[in-house]
Amino acid sequence: MTVITVNSPKGRLGPEQRRVLAGTLTDAVLVPEVGRFAPAARVGFQVHFTEREPDMMAIGGRLLADAGPDADVMVIDVTVMDGDWRRDVRKEVIERVLAALADACGLPEPSPAWWVTFRVIDEGSWGSRGTVLSVLSLLETGVFTEEKADAVRTALGA
Repeated sequence: MTVITVNSPKGRLGPEQRRVLAGTLTDAVLVPEVGRFAPAARVGFQVHFTEREPDMMAIGGRLLADAGPDADVMVIDVTVMDGDWRRDVRKEVIERVLAALADACGLPEPSPAWWVTFRVIDEGSWGSRGTVLSVLSLLETGVFTEEKADAVRTALGA
């Protein structure tokens, strides 16, 4: 299970950009997480778009409303279940998220004021369907490559 939250100034992302990002941000995390593109795994991903008025965000100690049109600020929070999230895998996810944003926004590279946070929820701390979920139960679904499933088991000591 993964939740990606995109916080941006109101109007920064239009409906078509959000449509594109719903898929590309999902895949930016999904592929490194399970080891391949697995459409069946997409159901476990949510992307939330949160817009804030320019006077409700600030950068460099100034409200965006006062900073001018060049202040292109976004914060993307990626929240995942515990698993194989070594530093190199997190780096890959963060770079893929930023590239997907730049592509959707028609920019050659991400803005330096777009920040991605990556949070791992400890095993036993994620719930749905009336119970606590475990990534270990997802390993048998067939969406994870054997290599990734083994890495998750190793990371969790299972």
